[in-house]
Amino acid sequence: MSPTPLWSPTLDSIAHSNIGRFMAWLGERGIGPFDSYDALWRWSVDDLAGFWGAVWEFFDVRASRPYTQVLDSPTMPGTRWFVDATLNYAEHILRHQGERPAILSYSQSRPFSTLTWHELIEQVGRARAGFQRLGVGRGDRVAAYLPNIPETIIAFLATASLGAVWTSCAPEFGVQAALDRFGQIDPKVLLVVDGYRYGSRDIDRRAEVQAIRDGLSSLKATVAVPYLGNDNMPGAITWSELVAESKPLAFEQVEADHPLYVLYSSGTTGMPKPIVHGHGGIMLEHLKVLGLHADLGPADRFFWFTTTGWMMWNYLVSGLLTGASIVTFDGDPASPTLDALWSLAEGAEITWFGASAPYYMACRKAGLRPARDFDLSKLRAVGSTGAPLPADGFDWIYDEVGRSVMLSSISGGTDVCSAFVGGCPMVPVVAGEISCRYLGAAVEAFDDVGRSVVGSQGELVVTKPMPSMPVGFWGDADGSRFRATYFDNYPGVWRHGDWITIDDKGSCVITGRSDATLNRGGVRIGTSEIYRVVETIGGISDSLIVHLEDMGGGGGVLVLFVVLDEGVVLDDIVGPIKLALRNGLSPRHVPDEIHALPSIPTTLSGKKLELPVKKILRGADPDSVASRGALKNPESLDAVVEVATLREPH
Repeated sequence: MSPTPLWSPTLDSIAHSNIGRFMAWLGERGIGPFDSYDALWRWSVDDLAGFWGAVWEFFDVRASRPYTQVLDSPTMPGTRWFVDATLNYAEHILRHQGERPAILSYSQSRPFSTLTWHELIEQVGRARAGFQRLGVGRGDRVAAYLPNIPETIIAFLATASLGAVWTSCAPEFGVQAALDRFGQIDPKVLLVVDGYRYGSRDIDRRAEVQAIRDGLSSLKATVAVPYLGNDNMPGAITWSELVAESKPLAFEQVEADHPLYVLYSSGTTGMPKPIVHGHGGIMLEHLKVLGLHADLGPADRFFWFTTTGWMMWNYLVSGLLTGASIVTFDGDPASPTLDALWSLAEGAEITWFGASAPYYMACRKAGLRPARDFDLSKLRAVGSTGAPLPADGFDWIYDEVGRSVMLSSISGGTDVCSAFVGGCPMVPVVAGEISCRYLGAAVEAFDDVGRSVVGSQGELVVTKPMPSMPVGFWGDADGSRFRATYFDNYPGVWRHGDWITIDDKGSCVITGRSDATLNRGGVRIGTSEIYRVVETIGGISDSLIVHLEDMGGGGGVLVLFVVLDEGVVLDDIVGPIKLALRNGLSPRHVPDEIHALPSIPTTLSGKKLELPVKKILRGADPDSVASRGALKNPESLDAVVEVATLREPH
């Protein structure tokens, strides 16, 4: 028997959704009819040109020169999208006008502010003029060491309007982490703040900013955005100087694959990969995922908790493509208490609320009851990403956030700056399951010999191109690094690096990274399943597990790290951990070793560093496997080194 859905759409809700209107629009053009979401999805991946051409037309994408082909070839890598078209991503955002809010900005460092569409257009025009005075033009790079504040969005849109290339990371990043990223693309202009506030603590970054400036020989100018109120930085121009001149807004027309921005891989397994995304591919992908799957429109207030160093910031900004107002938050989501973001949801009248799966699980563990404590009557959808959301996380959202919300658990990556799988206004929500494969995303599960499988776990692959697959990696002239990253395992097929199980109705479960999977005695299990069991045990706040396959006996050595609540003793918790894993999973997944850490090593976006920890336990230098400046808690690596030193050899 199929599990009872936690949420189901009605015929009326589907008809009034953007995706319902899209299907009706297709029908008027003789495409369809489609009797189910699965039928619509199959058409979208079988007829890529028809589907993506329809998205272009439905969302009224405007090009100064039309495309001659939607795509030139279905062969990967190397597909070119919207051949010969010229357009501009920023132009499509800023065609929305009027006195409605475009950006509602909340911060723990500054007063609340609102920018209307009219004001946003005016400010982007001013920033554009300022960049032109600094010599920024088509193809130049602009880098930002800024928090999630309106100036960052203004500067990004001004950069895009010029055909220049944007890149950013949060001011929490250390000097080396920032230089590892920005140093690869030679920016002409750097935007900075003097520090940032996290909760009640001010963190001065003027020394780090100077070191970053000194390390970028390509810089022609630095723009200082006022933030903590420290003195202006020597040799920098101020934000007010940048935007001093009012000029009419214009948009450089660029090819669809012209670089829009450069994002970066986590850098936990080497130098971060500089992933280049183009104007056309990002715009069409985000119109699809935000316009159809998230069902965003001008009546919405769209929020996702993110920093500027995570692709979800770019995703949040693209909410503006749909005419929605976006809500930005700058600060500590747990300050002054863990319910700070739910208070924000009430105050900002958020309709679409996004955060990470670990955040929701922390709320659940803390016993938060947002729907009881806050007015969430405007909320109609909740998004989750960053890690698989367990079934009890789904239950908590429907019990404590809202019975009528559409929960969209999404999974994708920086590589496509989007999601491959997630929720949909046409598809029910079932606890622990991602509702569907996204339109235009030919997602399959491949077994060990590269055969597509249904109902059993396999490698997440994409067998046909998507517009937001990267234009390439910056500086990778022959494409060899790009091909090796995604196409070495299955020629012509994108391998993403996650384990996925797709059922016969198209919903799926992702169980962790395939390169960090545990396989003992022929039983393969994703690390997220371990965490789901361990982190529900009282007294444990976080965990990380690695499998040292080549150590110990034939089954290798399974090493579990846990963070204990105050007052909890490791010896007292070892027994309950082993019992829970034995009963909940299998005897093969009872760890051989359990160690306590003060904190689990994670990136600034909250991803656990499974592979770097594994390498440290095998004797690697921690600074060779992870950039401390890109970690939330750099000192956590030292604790792992200490464990590695003290471990008894197996």
